[in-house]
Amino acid sequence: MLAECVSECIGRYTMDEKQELENSEERKGRLTKVLVLASLVSAFGSSFQYGYNVAAVNSPAPFMQDFYNKTYISRYNEPMAESLLTVLWSVTVSMFPLGGLFGSLMVAPLVNKLGRKGTLLFNNIFSIVPAVMMGASEMAKSYELIILARILVGICAGLSSNVVPMYLGELAPKNLRGAIGIIPQLFITVGILVAQVFGIRSMLGNKTGWTIMLGLTAIPAVIQLIFLPFFPESPRYMLIQKRDEENSRKALKLLRGWEDVDEEIEEMRLEDQSEQAEGHLSVFSLLTQKSLRWQLLTIIVLNMGQQLSGVNAIYYYADNIYRSAGVNEQNVQYVTVGTGAVNVFMTIAAVFIVESSGRRLLLLLGFGICCGACVLLTVALNLQASVSWMPYISIICVIIYVMGHAIGPSPIPVVVTTEMFMQSARPAAFMLAGAVHWLSNFTVGLIFPFMERGLGPFSFLLFSVVCFVTLIYLLMVMPETKSKTFLEVSRLFNERNNMEIKIWEEDLKDNKEILDKEILDKEILEGIEKITAL
Repeated sequence: MLAECVSECIGRYTMDEKQELENSEERKGRLTKVLVLASLVSAFGSSFQYGYNVAAVNSPAPFMQDFYNKTYISRYNEPMAESLLTVLWSVTVSMFPLGGLFGSLMVAPLVNKLGRKGTLLFNNIFSIVPAVMMGASEMAKSYELIILARILVGICAGLSSNVVPMYLGELAPKNLRGAIGIIPQLFITVGILVAQVFGIRSMLGNKTGWTIMLGLTAIPAVIQLIFLPFFPESPRYMLIQKRDEENSRKALKLLRGWEDVDEEIEEMRLEDQSEQAEGHLSVFSLLTQKSLRWQLLTIIVLNMGQQLSGVNAIYYYADNIYRSAGVNEQNVQYVTVGTGAVNVFMTIAAVFIVESSGRRLLLLLGFGICCGACVLLTVALNLQASVSWMPYISIICVIIYVMGHAIGPSPIPVVVTTEMFMQSARPAAFMLAGAVHWLSNFTVGLIFPFMERGLGPFSFLLFSVVCFVTLIYLLMVMPETKSKTFLEVSRLFNERNNMEIKIWEEDLKDNKEILDKEILDKEILEGIEKITAL
C-alpha cells in the first residue's frame, strides 16, 4: 500500500510538473496596468523633459537674445556687442549637453545608492529648481539665471536619459523589453513636439510668453514626484543588490499580474551567481574587463553613431531647406511641427515592431536610410539653385532621414545597453554610454557651425560616412538580443570575447534538480503522513 501511495504521489507530481512546464512555456509577460502606468509616469516625468528642453529655446531665441541685450543695457548703459551676444547665446545652448555629460557621470553612484526609482525621484530637483530660475529670470533681470538653469536641466536630462531606460528595462518581461525600452525615446520626441507647438508665435514663442514656456518643465517633475512613489522599485535591484527577496517578489507579482514568479526569481539568482563568479564590477574594472570588451565597444559605436550621424544638423538645416523650397517665413514653424509629428509617429511605429523585427534589423535599416538620405540631400542642396523642383527633393530627404533615425538609431541604443549588461555592470555601462552620447552631442553642436561654413551642403557627406561605418560594424558584430534573458545575451558575446560564463547550464540543471528533489520529497512525505493518519 505504501508503495502504491508513493507511486501515485510521484505520478501526480510528474503530471503536475509536465503541466507546469507547458504553462510556463506558453506564458509570456504581458502589459499589466502597473507596468504600463509605471512606464508612462517615469517616461513623462523624466524623458519628456529631456525632449522639451532640447527644443524649448529654439523658437523664442530672438526674444531671449533681445532680453540679454536689454539687461546688458540696463546694467552698463550701452548695447551688448554682437560678438558677446553670440558667445552668451552659444554658452546658453551648449550648457545643456554639458549638463547632460555631468548627469551621465552621476548615474552609477546614484542608481547603486538610491535605486532606479529613487534616483528618478531625486532627479526632479534638477528640473523644478531650474524651472523656477528660468521662469523668474526676466523679473530678476538676470540672463545668468538662464545659463545656470540650462546646466541644471542638462543634468536632469543626463540622468533621465540613462536611468529611465535602465528602470523600465528591469521592470519589463523579456518578451516586452524592447517595446517598453523605446517608451523613453517616444516621450523625448513628444517633448520636442510639445516644445515646437508651444513655440509657435501665437502661443508662447513670443515676447511675453517665453519665460512661461521655459518654466513649464516643472510640471512633469511635480507629477512624477506625486505618482512614482506608488510604483515598485526594480525587482532586480532589490534582489541582486539589496538582497531583499520578499519585496522583489511583491514587485514582480504586481508587475506580472500573477502569483507564480519563481522562474524569474531563479533567473535573477543565476545572474547574480554568474556575476559573483566573475567578480562585482566597478566603473574602472568595466573598462578593463575582457568579458565585456565587445559589449562596451558596441554601445560606444552605437552612441557615437547616433549623435554623429547628423540628426542635430538636419534639424538645424531644416528651416533653411523649407525656406528655399518656397515655404512662407510664417509657415516654416508649422512645417517644423509637422516634422516633429513625423518623428513621434515613427517612434510609435518602432514600439510596435521592435519585438517582431528585432533590434538589429531596425538599427541596420535606420542607419541605412539615414546614410542614403544624407547622400541625396547633399546632391539636392547643391542642385536646388539650378533645378526648380530640387528644393522639394530636399524636403523629402529631411523627412526620410527623420523617419529612418526614429525607427532605429534614436530609440534602440538604450534598449540594447540594458540587454547587453548584467546587473552589477549595467549602471557603469549606462554611465559610459551616456558620457559618449553627451560628448558626441556637444561636439556636433560645437563643430557643425564651422563645418557648415567651410563645407556647406557637403557636410552631410561626412554624416553619411558615419552612418555607413556604423552600419558595417553592426552588421559584422552585433547579435540579435530580442526575447533573451540577460544571461543569454552575455552568452552570445562569449565566443567573440573568448570567455565563458562560469555559471550557466550546469547551475541551471543543478538548481532544477535540487528543486525537483525538494518537491518530490515533500509529495512523498505528504503521502506517508496520509497513510500514517489512516
